[in-house]
Amino acid sequence: MDEAAAIARLKSCGVIPVVVIEDAGRAVDLAHALVAGGIDVVEVTLRRPAAIEALAAIARSVPKALAVAGTVVTPAQVSQVKDAGAQAVVSPGFSESVDEALRKAGLPWLPGVATASDCMRAVAAGRTTAKFFPAEQAGGPPALKALSGPFPQMSFCPTGGVGLKNLGDYLALPQVICVGGSWLVPADAIASGDWNRITTLAREAKEAFLKFRG
Repeated sequence: MDEAAAIARLKSCGVIPVVVIEDAGRAVDLAHALVAGGIDVVEVTLRRPAAIEALAAIARSVPKALAVAGTVVTPAQVSQVKDAGAQAVVSPGFSESVDEALRKAGLPWLPGVATASDCMRAVAAGRTTAKFFPAEQAGGPPALKALSGPFPQMSFCPTGGVGLKNLGDYLALPQVICVGGSWLVPADAIASGDWNRITTLAREAKEAFLKFRG
């Protein structure tokens, strides 16, 4: 999948679930539950040992979901997630070495930015779509709006402190293509296999997105 197609999927989905998973055996059911609720992008963060296996399971068994690797911070991880079948990659920050590895791997990438300096580095590398992280701690919608002044070519996926209560504040900004968050994939629901709850949360998130962008 090329970068334009991946970004189009993110925009269409609207809300990107940020998944921290402890048991790879639950990954496929989790992805199916999200898809049932209208969320067809799944970002599996590399924060737990089970992440690579979980990512691979989703990429292999849930074709309706875009399998995204999150928290990729080293070139070595780029190779791992490509081998696992990741279709796109998200990072919490910007790194020239990770940028180079992803170009060689041919994978779409959303680097993380939080400051004007981060944006300058991303733009210099030709990266104009980024994850704004940590969104709330970095100043929220006012900060994002301010960054868009000197960087009108950039678009963003705010993540970090985003939820149903403030999702609309971000989506009101034209430079925001989607938002990300973990609220629709709570750890206790994943651990207990409460897939109905996950589907309900996904549906609520999708409806909230469509309210502002439908």
